[in-house]
Amino acid sequence: MKKIELEIVALSHSITQTHSYAVVLGETNGLRRLPIVIGGFEAQAIAVALENMHPSRPLTHDLMKNFMNAFGVELQEIIINDLEEGIFFSKLICFTANDTVEIDSRTSDALALAVRFGCPIFTYENILESAGIAMEDGTTPKSKGEAVGIEETGAGRNTLSTLSVEELNTLLNEVLEAEDYIRAIAIRDELNKRK
Repeated sequence: MKKIELEIVALSHSITQTHSYAVVLGETNGLRRLPIVIGGFEAQAIAVALENMHPSRPLTHDLMKNFMNAFGVELQEIIINDLEEGIFFSKLICFTANDTVEIDSRTSDALALAVRFGCPIFTYENILESAGIAMEDGTTPKSKGEAVGIEETGAGRNTLSTLSVEELNTLLNEVLEAEDYIRAIAIRDELNKRK
């Protein structure tokens, strides 16, 4: 089966599920998008890596990467290889000097590791057909290296727009102290809009 390369194009609060997020993957040379609902911790892990933030202590996915590097295991690629009853299944394709191994993974964890290793993300046509969304022709897909949108929807965004720059800076320090990196990114984006 032919693999289709994807890239992360957005990360936002899930509209359909409370306390969940959606990561949106886009076809690198196409107009289709694949939205996947993930948990808050995994969304934070992905956001931290995408934004090149450096927490004071390693997050779980950072620890996993450090462990793999210490033992000479490289993450070559991830493949979102199955979809059953709305649940995506993925594989980590890892290699060492002597072997290549496929490891079953939750898709959210696979994406968090892919961002850290800088490895490609793939899926198959049947998965994009059944769960993908086709963008309209006038929509320009993001190119590699373009900033990923981290969105805060609903009341959170409205609240940020009403705060002063000083209040935003204070709030940013508070959320960073609490290690709420998703909210920190939204606050930073609001501050950048005002510059």
